[in-house]
Amino acid sequence: MIDFKEIELKDKEWADHLLTHSGYQGAEYCFTNLYIWDGIYKSKIGRYKDFLILRTGTEGDYHYLYPPGRGDKREIIDLLINEAESGDYPLSFIGLTRETREELNRLFPNKFRFTPVRDSFDYIYEVEKMISLTGKKLQPKRNHLNYFSTNYKWSYDVLTEKNIDEVLDFNHEWCIRADCSKYETLSWESCAVEKCLANYGRLNLIGGLLRVEGEVVAYTIGETLNTNTFIVHIEKAFPDVRGAYPMINREFLKRNATMFNYVNREDDIGDEGLRKAKESYYPIFMLEKFSAKLF
Repeated sequence: MIDFKEIELKDKEWADHLLTHSGYQGAEYCFTNLYIWDGIYKSKIGRYKDFLILRTGTEGDYHYLYPPGRGDKREIIDLLINEAESGDYPLSFIGLTRETREELNRLFPNKFRFTPVRDSFDYIYEVEKMISLTGKKLQPKRNHLNYFSTNYKWSYDVLTEKNIDEVLDFNHEWCIRADCSKYETLSWESCAVEKCLANYGRLNLIGGLLRVEGEVVAYTIGETLNTNTFIVHIEKAFPDVRGAYPMINREFLKRNATMFNYVNREDDIGDEGLRKAKESYYPIFMLEKFSAKLF
């Protein structure tokens, strides 16, 4: 049996080591996401040899992240099969990509039923394209940027512990304007964002904020996901400040992500507004995700 526990900041060092070794491109394979969303998904973490084991859900309805790490993958999956059988529930994996789906099916032929999970597909973009915004399709984004540059007296600051209180105040105001309490997905996100900001320094994150006339109108937070991909966890702007979203996106990536090929802007959790916003930047590809259930 695997000993599962609450996810703590002290787990970051060993978890990062195993996540980095795997090099998976999915947003689930980032300690920050495991940590800040644990309360929403009722997640627990465990370790078996050099594998990280993440379990979500409640008794009888557990789901496991396809295990990152190194070693005998068949051994760890056999262990999880036994774990599920002892609890009298079917083994279910989340976060599989096409590559890991093929790996699982190769190790256990025709033993799992795979289902695409569209709401969990990650939006992957070329960093250079997100900075330059070249091409006819992205002309509206350039128009918004030009409007912002021409009509606002703006500045960009690195997000630090010294100005994070301003971002917390901004975030509260953003939620009031968006009426977060009325929407389940926004309420979930708000909890995760609060936890992220409260532990910003300890999670070793990178952030930036955009000011107009000295007041914060947008901010964003991200970090390295793997050797060729940067990941953006949070991006917020006041929607009535035209151009604030594309400006914070461009300035942040220009300062922090030019050494990467791709930026993962995570999924849309099934929110139609968020889906439209992410699609409007024309991702180079969608990182498809699948669930797998043992027959």
